[in-house]
Amino acid sequence: MDLASGDIRLRPLRLRDRVAWDALRVRNAAWLRPWEATSPEAAAFRPTFAQYVRSQNRAARRGEGYAYVIEVGGQMAGQLTISSVTRGSLQSATIGYWIAEDMAGRGIVPVCVALATDFCFFELGLHRVEINIRPENAASLRVVAKLGFRDEGVRRQYLHINGTWADHRSFALTVDEAHGGLTARQS
Repeated sequence: MDLASGDIRLRPLRLRDRVAWDALRVRNAAWLRPWEATSPEAAAFRPTFAQYVRSQNRAARRGEGYAYVIEVGGQMAGQLTISSVTRGSLQSATIGYWIAEDMAGRGIVPVCVALATDFCFFELGLHRVEINIRPENAASLRVVAKLGFRDEGVRRQYLHINGTWADHRSFALTVDEAHGGLTARQS
């Protein structure tokens, strides 16, 4: 399912995106490196792009996660992923994203996070959405502040990032706090 607001669109990641996705990742390698998840295991399995897309498609069919390409004016600009979709008594998901350096600071990510959060609340019927951010990632901290996500504190050594265990600040929003949706606030 595509999600859109103006010329910003989230659409499912596809196998045919490989060349454009790879090129965007290569161009932005230095920009993304400080925030990139890594594995502490030296010989960790790293899926191919095709394996990754197939895995994400299976997760979407099971309702467990969704990988989206961020497009601006029809051009690939990054990726947003809704992961760890949990049902039962939690009814929650986690959102993560990255944006190309030349697209950063244009208000694209807040719109994408708003679209994804509204999808979680109003299409998937979830109760809570969480975003975890490195404390030194000022741009992402502005995104959650702009959208009204609540700061829930620091998670010590939460994820392995750029070769080391890194602290993250955890932010969350419940459907009750979304007051009818975040996307309308971004228009």
